[in-house]
Amino acid sequence: MPLSVVLFLVLLVAVAAMRIGELRISKKHQREITARGGAKAKDPVFPCMAMFHTLVLIGAAAEVVFLHRPFIPALAYAMLAVFIFANIVRWWVIHTLGEHWNVQVMDSTKLGVITSGPFRYVRHPNYAAVFVEMIALPLIHTAWITALAGAVVHIVVLIFRLSAEERVLFADPDYAAAMSSKPRFLPGLF
Repeated sequence: MPLSVVLFLVLLVAVAAMRIGELRISKKHQREITARGGAKAKDPVFPCMAMFHTLVLIGAAAEVVFLHRPFIPALAYAMLAVFIFANIVRWWVIHTLGEHWNVQVMDSTKLGVITSGPFRYVRHPNYAAVFVEMIALPLIHTAWITALAGAVVHIVVLIFRLSAEERVLFADPDYAAAMSSKPRFLPGLF
């Protein structure tokens, strides 16, 4: 197996491990939010999101190994830079949200509304960063089918997820006042 494939598979395993660590952080935050009066909201899309993340990792590995996707250095380094940038944004979000950050829809508005960090500019910087990350990651080793299919599925999942999450968030008048004028994903657009 070529070294580039081995390194790519190691990266995918590292991303999977990072996601497992994030689930642990999320569970801790769920307990803290609930203890302080917040509540878990109905979130029928979460299992689909978890499945999506898993399938992108498996799909990228399978596509590279079984379809013998080439390693194209210029594409790989560009996508690795995009992937790293997306993760910097994601961890900025996690740090900014603190105990509010969660992988499930939680009504944490009773704990206050976060308007600092990336939330000064957009309502959902984490979703934007994860979307970019899930496209860039497979393209590091030219797994374009996974990147394309993943983007389409991710859009569908996000439509339903954002509907559920924003229904909870905008029910809070303080959140609505602070965030309704901000774009969802990218500052300065729409």
